Amino acid sequence: MWPAGACSLLKQQGIPMMQQAPVIAIDGPTASGKGTVAALVAEALGWHLLDSGAIYRVLAWAALTRGVAVDDGPALCRLAAALDIRFLPGSRVMLDGGEVTEDLRREETGNAASRLASLPDVREALLQRQRDFRQAPGLVADGRDMASVVFPDAFLKIFLTASVEARAERRYKQLIDKGMSANIERLSADLRERDARDMSRAVAPLKQAEDALLLDTTARSIEQAVQFVLMHATQRLHHPGESRQV
Repeated sequence: MWPAGACSLLKQQGIPMMQQAPVIAIDGPTASGKGTVAALVAEALGWHLLDSGAIYRVLAWAALTRGVAVDDGPALCRLAAALDIRFLPGSRVMLDGGEVTEDLRREETGNAASRLASLPDVREALLQRQRDFRQAPGLVADGRDMASVVFPDAFLKIFLTASVEARAERRYKQLIDKGMSANIERLSADLRERDARDMSRAVAPLKQAEDALLLDTTARSIEQAVQFVLMHATQRLHHPGESRQV
């Protein structure tokens, strides 16, 4: 469990809470479990949550439903500036007053989000929106470039990954449980394509930050992954700068 008096410890260890709220940055590929882990860590700490992927998916869904091409940078930037996005408890997402939570989980939305996220102008347009989520008492942020670009001063950085096979199985189960059709071979192919696109894009490619801890969840449960993050957060409070891979 998170130790009592964690905020006091943050201050004692020199984390600049008076200037900016502390951040735990969790990056990783699609379907690695980072969103679920981040949400549970934020709940355990009582901190704010940023699902940066949801912001890109909101923009992707808006583009798909409003006839904006996902490779039209200028049009996407104009659309991003006008979006009214709100995050509600239970991982619910509102767009312009209507709930779009389930729409954001569609494979077509995720693929479109991955494509538009490779555009430098779009990433710049959404950068400040993401940083605005940094508020006291703290923030847990998950995405592709949280540690390297959005919050490079995060006091704990995690790169959470899993094998393509494990991720495809998880996504398949999620879709089937929701009553949606799915093909695991196609899901595996889509994940490989999205990984390649995310890792090879010119701006903010998906990669492990030099000072990030590697967490492979292929053989770990969500609970084990959450405990890993909380344990290292606690250790960082007592031994700032300590790092290791597992």
